Amino acid sequence: MTRSLYTDMIERVRRLEPMRVPAEILRAQLPPLTFATERLVISGILEPCYDVAGDAFDYAVNGDTAHLALFDAAGHGSSAGGRAVLLATLALGAYRNARRAGLGLVDTYHQINDTVRAHDRAGMITAVLAELDQLTGVLKVISAGHPSGIVIRAGKVVKVLPTPTALPVRLGDLQTPVVVEEALEPGDRLLLYTDGIIEARSPDGEEFGIERLRDFAVKAVADQLPPPETTRRLVHAILAHQSDQLQDDATVLMAEWRDTPPDDIRP
Repeated sequence: MTRSLYTDMIERVRRLEPMRVPAEILRAQLPPLTFATERLVISGILEPCYDVAGDAFDYAVNGDTAHLALFDAAGHGSSAGGRAVLLATLALGAYRNARRAGLGLVDTYHQINDTVRAHDRAGMITAVLAELDQLTGVLKVISAGHPSGIVIRAGKVVKVLPTPTALPVRLGDLQTPVVVEEALEPGDRLLLYTDGIIEARSPDGEEFGIERLRDFAVKAVADQLPPPETTRRLVHAILAHQSDQLQDDATVLMAEWRDTPPDDIRP
């Protein structure tokens, strides 16, 4: 990660094919795919690697608070995808600016909404914004027209978070956002995802769906897979379901809250 800031040689070796410009722009904005402290493991992944349609994720840990965000800007294809990537990049910048200013979830949502609306009055972004208190396990979430995620505990899906609790970004002035709170327990996993996961279709038109996603997440816990390996295998399952032909970005962000340090987080 540090060397790639000073040389292109690592990226040249890693890449199997040329990367499109929108993907280059967006991937430069993403945080590291995996992060861990004694109490928290965060892992994110975005497919496809070389061409994107507007998905993005971000996170930061400030003191005892972990901040998580997932964005899905409308637009697909070469020209529309470029516009979606610019919208997603703008949302990332507004999110980080609000977060670093110490704003709460509601004010952060409004800042992202106002920033995107001022730039592109026709642009549309769904998003999920979350904060996790690492001391208490209290999770706060705003779902702006976006799937808000699931909570996995002791090998079971114990909660599908309510959605939507706010309008998509750009329409935020039309409805007051609602913050949902959930009390996590040590060992719980929060799984956030974009609609490219559950709406992925097989060649015969069958959706991957929320039930298949839940079954996969539960099996990953039963197999004692660490979060980075869980997200990696989930994206591979999505690709296999579509015969490696993605119709939309497939993005996952997982956070595992613990009361003891993880034994291993390697894929």
